[in-house]
Amino acid sequence: MGRYLVRTLQVVIALCLAGSVVVQVVLLPLVWADLDGEALWGRIALITITALWILGLQVCAVCVLRLLAMVRRGSVFSPAAFRWVDTIIGAVAFDAVLTAVLAVLLAPGEPAPGIVALICGAALVTGGVALLVLVMRRLLQQAMERETEARTLRSELDEVI
Repeated sequence: MGRYLVRTLQVVIALCLAGSVVVQVVLLPLVWADLDGEALWGRIALITITALWILGLQVCAVCVLRLLAMVRRGSVFSPAAFRWVDTIIGAVAFDAVLTAVLAVLLAPGEPAPGIVALICGAALVTGGVALLVLVMRRLLQQAMERETEARTLRSELDEVI
């Protein structure tokens, strides 16, 4: 991956992180105030789920930044990368569960059934993203194993020569 591409992606992710902090610090309190007439448990649930969902995205962003730093150093094909990829999988799965919980909490209430179905679909898609990253983790593992095998073959060939 090109140096400028990695740097540009890092800047974009950093800007997204800053924007997500603004949402948590500025917009969520405003949403809380807008929900003044709603039941307290509903307000608490909605704001908590939203804040935790954004936190899951922030965790993913930090992990991607760490992986991009490893790409820049040329060390992404190392066991240390698995820690970051596993954290991404966990954070996305966490967000999928939060989305499903939101759908369950909204189901008996006033929202139209179509809205609840859309939120269920979003939970399913988010869970699918977690599974996709899990598959990509396996591809990273296979690439590392093949690289190790290639190094072993090269060293054996060097000994023979």
